[in-house]
Parts: sequence; structure tokens; C-alpha cells
Amino acid sequence: MNRREFLKFAGVCSTVGIVGCNGSIAQTVFGEKESRPNIILCMADDLGYGDTGYNGHPIIKTVNLDDMASKGIRFDRFYSGSAVCSPTRGSAITGRHPDRYGITNANAGHMRKEEVTLAEALKTQGYMTGHFGKWHLGTLTRELKEANRGGPKGVAHYSPPWENGFDYCFATESKVPTYDPMVKPPKAGKYYWNSLEDGQDRAEYGTHYWVAQETMETKNLEGDDSRIIMDRAIPFIEDAVEKGKPFFAVIWFHSPHLPVVADKAHRDLYPGQDGYTQNYLGCITAMDEQIGRLREKLRKLGAADDTMLWFCSDNGPEGKKGSAPGSAGVLRGRKRSLYEGGIRVPGLLEWPGRVKKQKVVEMPCSTSDYFPTVMDVLGFTLEGAPLPRDGESLLKAVDGRKSKRSKPIGVHLRNQIALIDNRYKLYSGNLGKSFELYDIVEDMSETTDMAETKPNVVSEMKDTLAKWRNSCSDSVQGKDYQ
Repeated sequence: MNRREFLKFAGVCSTVGIVGCNGSIAQTVFGEKESRPNIILCMADDLGYGDTGYNGHPIIKTVNLDDMASKGIRFDRFYSGSAVCSPTRGSAITGRHPDRYGITNANAGHMRKEEVTLAEALKTQGYMTGHFGKWHLGTLTRELKEANRGGPKGVAHYSPPWENGFDYCFATESKVPTYDPMVKPPKAGKYYWNSLEDGQDRAEYGTHYWVAQETMETKNLEGDDSRIIMDRAIPFIEDAVEKGKPFFAVIWFHSPHLPVVADKAHRDLYPGQDGYTQNYLGCITAMDEQIGRLREKLRKLGAADDTMLWFCSDNGPEGKKGSAPGSAGVLRGRKRSLYEGGIRVPGLLEWPGRVKKQKVVEMPCSTSDYFPTVMDVLGFTLEGAPLPRDGESLLKAVDGRKSKRSKPIGVHLRNQIALIDNRYKLYSGNLGKSFELYDIVEDMSETTDMAETKPNVVSEMKDTLAKWRNSCSDSVQGKDYQ
């Protein structure tokens, strides 16, 4: 039985209320509309831990994210699945570390057909599913040379969202400018450029928005990219509400990934700053406004209470500290580093029907936790889907009934490996030849290596990390697939 047959059978089983389906497929313990909340996963691209007002940025304007943080759940130790984009995105929709299926870096591997995504699982429960924005988990065209890997050279990595459980799609393979996303000025800068005025020369950027197999969107592609994405997500949500169906929407913004571009109105919000900073902060504020637009639409539709609205970033900020405007706050490291600044990111959940006032969750949480959390909320499992999952349900933490993580978070990128538990973090920059140990609760900036003073902790965490890496090695060889 291949994945599509498996999921079709799972959907039939859950629809008719069969528990277990001969012990192999689906289990469901709900039936009421109220037990099927809508789910939205919003993700920024290269937004640093310190790139929001609520996390202490001195001038950035993120009024909607700040409002979410003041009314919903603020995860103070929220970790991206990796320090670069593609692996994190894979973890968010599978609940499994991307090392298990070969997405080990940006533009590496693709979502395998044997993996079960959250979209595929939720479709068996009657959800409408849509993906909007950056995909970066495989190529989107076999024919047209585009983006980083699209076209004939990337056929082996063709794995678009519409083949991974998403019925409605508006997706790019990888990065685009954050304003006029299809356009690159002939003399563009490396990191940023100001939005183009009418009459200025324009060139194609080389990446497109795809909606179906070999079908790209050609209209409404001018202006702020976050608004362009939201222009597609909101009609999808309106349609689902009108039909009375629960929905799952993945909204993955490009902001503030390079090249950062903002219009004059948003640049002018940051007078006195250099051009790079004005465009960087401006595109973040423009994204924040679209999150506000989404929240307001949910309220007007009467859907806000029954919607889990999640927000995070895929990794830490791009560039060198001091020369690039992105901020990791007091954290050490940035994008591509497994120190805290590369993987500890803003994390929020707004769910008014269940979370009535602000809560702060201080235990370590991860993008891999989305999948098991949603399954826990629905009281639903897909027995026979690939295991193990690296994430764990956050539902008890959301309800204030849990303050410690049950299992540590493993992370790997190139020569770096790390293991994060409730208090300590084990880190190696040379694939385990030597290790550093940090007390993340007391030393979030990772200034004091405690490896020599706490050898027993190092030894125990090394054993756990080795077992996790061996498990990932088994997984990538296909041993998890039934």
C-alpha cells in the first residue's frame, strides 16, 4: 500500500468511525465540530529572536505579534528544527527531524512520498488544506529552469505541496524579494534594494509562484510580498468557513530573507537608519501588518476562537552581528549556527477559545511539536505512519499542566550537533570529537562552558545524542517505512 492508498484508506476509516482499522491505519475519538479547531502555521524567514518588539527590539514595529504575545502563549524557548530553512519546514509538517528523510540543509533532498505530512493527516479528518508562500521542500516544476533547483536538473527532487496533501497552493520553491517578488532591478544590490518606482527598468527575478502542476500565477504579483501571499490565504479561509469545514493553512512568508525590499512608506517608518536596515525592518513591519489582517479576518468570520494561530521563524537572523540588521538579542550565534541565536526563535500561539489570557511557556519547544500537538488536540492518530516522531505534544503546556519536556531536542547541521533538554544543552562543532555544555536556564547567552565541571551530565547527554543520531541514520535508509 503506497502513501496515497494508505491515506485514502485512513480517511475512509475515520469517516465511518472505525477505530484502529484492523490495527493498522486510523484511530479517532472525536466527532463534534468544536473538537476540530482550524490550524494556521505562520512562519517568518530568517527572523531573529530579537527581531520583535515583545522580545526587546528597541525600534521595530511589530504591533500585531506583540499583541499576540500579550494575549496568547509566548514560548520563550522555542527552537526551529535547524539553523537553516528547508529542514525546519520539514520538521513543522511531519513532526520528524529532517535528517530522517534526507532534508539535511537548504536546497537538499525533498519531501519523500513515504512521509506523512500534517496536511495529509488532516485531510483524512475532513480538513481543507492550503499552502501559501515559500515551500523549499522540493522543486515545483519539471520543465522550467527556475529558482535554485527547478526544471530538468531538479527532476529527482520534484515534490510540490500539491503532492504532499495540500489542495490549494500558491508557492515558490525558494526565496524571492520581499517587495515586487518577481522583479529584480538590473543593478540590484546583494542584500537589499529600494522598491522600484514606475518607469524604472525591471528584470525577472527567476522564481515564480506555482498553483498546480506546471501552472504558475501571473496576476496580482506586484507590491509587498507578504500582502500578495495573504491575498491568497484569506479567500481560502473564507471559503472553508462558508462551507462549514475546518481548515489547515500553512502561511510561510519570505520576510525578512534576503533580498529585503520595502516600499517607501515602510522604509520611512525607520528614519535615520541606513538603507539596509530600513528595508529589513520595513519588510518585517509589512509582514506584521498582514498577520494583523489575518487576525482581524478570523474575528470578522467568527472563526478566531476555534483557530490555533501559530507563529515562529525558520531560523536565526542572516549575516554577521554588527553589520547586518537582524537581531538574535542576547543569544550567541546566528543563522547556520547551532548556538542559541541560530535556532532559538520567536514562538507564539493564539487560540482565544482555549487560551483566555497570556501564558509564558519556558520549557524547550520545537517546530517538530506541531504535528503531535495537533494530533493530541484532535484525539487522533495515524497508526502505520512513519515513526519515530521527534516532537511531542504541547497541549498540556498550553493548558498550564506541564512545565518540563519529556524528551530532549536533537539538532544537526553539517558538522554541528546539539542536544537540548530542560536545563542543559550539549553542543559540538566537530561532529562529536569534542563537546561543550551550557546551562541554558541560567546562561542563555552560552558564555560559560561547563563540560569539565559536569562530566556526568556530558556523558549522559552524549549517550542520548548518539542513540538519536543512530535512529536518524536508520530512518534515512527507509527503515521507518512500512
